[in-house]
Amino acid sequence: MSLFETWENIRQQAPLIHHITNYVTVNDVANITLACGASPVMADDIDEAAEITTLASGLCLNIGTLSQRTIPAMISAARQASKLHHPIVLDPVGAGASYLRTQTAQKLLTTAPITCIRGNISEIKTLVNGAGITKGVDAAAVDCVTAENLAESCTLAKQAANSLKTIVAITGAIDLVADEKSCYVIRNGRPEMSRITGTGCQCSAIVAACIAANPAQPLSAAATAVTAMGLAGEIAYSYMQPEDGNATYRNRIIDTICRLTASDLKKGAQYEIH
Repeated sequence: MSLFETWENIRQQAPLIHHITNYVTVNDVANITLACGASPVMADDIDEAAEITTLASGLCLNIGTLSQRTIPAMISAARQASKLHHPIVLDPVGAGASYLRTQTAQKLLTTAPITCIRGNISEIKTLVNGAGITKGVDAAAVDCVTAENLAESCTLAKQAANSLKTIVAITGAIDLVADEKSCYVIRNGRPEMSRITGTGCQCSAIVAACIAANPAQPLSAAATAVTAMGLAGEIAYSYMQPEDGNATYRNRIIDTICRLTASDLKKGAQYEIH
């Protein structure tokens, strides 16, 4: 199945995605989920997390604003999703920045089989190695994927997928989406996207929606989602006016995802498989 067919399937199936996400970006996550053709539901109380997970087709867990209340809800939801064989996407925001974040991400990895981890390269390295260095919730400069270290980074992505027994979607200036055998190298996106809070969280939401709509093709589905988010950043930026700023850019990205067709994706996607 091509990336473009994978994108069309989201709107055809309109999967319900349960998000336990961070309060900084929850509204943007809900809106980007709707924009791509899926439906969001948010339930982060332990007394209903598993029940809501049962109703959904996929689960997206984001550790950006952890608390002692939400961690048990994430674990409960992950266990229920595993029982139902629903895809689970983990966004390990800031793993490596604090013990709590790192420990929680690792706990979730041992609680249920994670279908895809979407994070920056420093977060992925932290999960593989058990410790790491991040710049707040951003990747450390030393870790960034570049044209010069691309081959090495693709190998790292495949090894991480093998070690963590999942698909890894590493987003940055160059995006990598890999399992243990193949690595999509995606060159869509704009550097300005990193100046908007929540583009990573939104990308994880689209990954969850795309995998839920294409459960038999999780690797290509994750690559489709990452490509679509990057392309949306490019298209949205082309409409920016001199007086526009971050808030306008955020809204334009959501609007672009809402209008993005498989034909647009086929025309604008820039990727190769290593």
